[in-house]
Amino acid sequence: MERVSANLAYGGVQGVYRHASDATGTDMTFSVYVPPHAPGAKLPVVWYLSGLTCTHANVTEKGEFRAACATLGLILVAPDTSPRGEGVPDDPAGAYDFGLGAGFYVDATEEPYAANYRMWSYVTEELPALIAAEFPADMARQSILGHSMGGHGALTIGLSFPDRFRAVSAFAPIVAPGQVPWGEKALTGYLGTDRSGWRRHDAVALIEDGARVPALLVDQGEADGFLKEQLRPELLAIECEKAGIDLTLRMQPGYDHSYYFISTFMADHLRWHAERLG
Repeated sequence: MERVSANLAYGGVQGVYRHASDATGTDMTFSVYVPPHAPGAKLPVVWYLSGLTCTHANVTEKGEFRAACATLGLILVAPDTSPRGEGVPDDPAGAYDFGLGAGFYVDATEEPYAANYRMWSYVTEELPALIAAEFPADMARQSILGHSMGGHGALTIGLSFPDRFRAVSAFAPIVAPGQVPWGEKALTGYLGTDRSGWRRHDAVALIEDGARVPALLVDQGEADGFLKEQLRPELLAIECEKAGIDLTLRMQPGYDHSYYFISTFMADHLRWHAERLG
């Protein structure tokens, strides 16, 4: 693991790191904020998954999470959203919603993406092992949140590993990718046309199929231009009510899809996670 940068912030260290990934077959870059702590202490870990077009840098530079993490004693890990580098296939037309920056947190099975686009394995297996080995992380206390495509990733991963993640939340998530254009394009391209294989990567379908967590927190801007066509939080609300999942869905008047929205409510989410992480 190579340290790209390290900066003191609120008494802790904001680092950016690079390593060679077995899962993706590429170098991967991620950021980790470690708050001030006593020598030898192990700290709970919050995973943040970013959205379309983003890298680790978006939340690291604009998420405004460090003050809350320092106060609450939380490590925050922000992976990239896709493999990158020479030879990694992209969208043939260069579109922003597929390929580089748009890995959708799945393990692709379709060519030419299957060799590199293994973000599910990277985020759920390889990177956690690295974090456990290299940072003062208490891996018995983990939680996960994300934005947009990363909100989709946080929901599906949290629902798939309910014993691992004590809290799951999202900002403006794609809750039902199997029912919206972004998701249909991505899941077809990465996983093929058999929609039955999509269900484990669709939060609404996972809940329909029996996946459960005690509670979810979702913030959604009412002025979000993607709300009606791509995000559709009402579908998640319907399934959570049927399943008895305690969903707190907060529709925020005037807020859009940007990091101005995310940074406004980031501390709320981190406090909610901290309560459940102990």
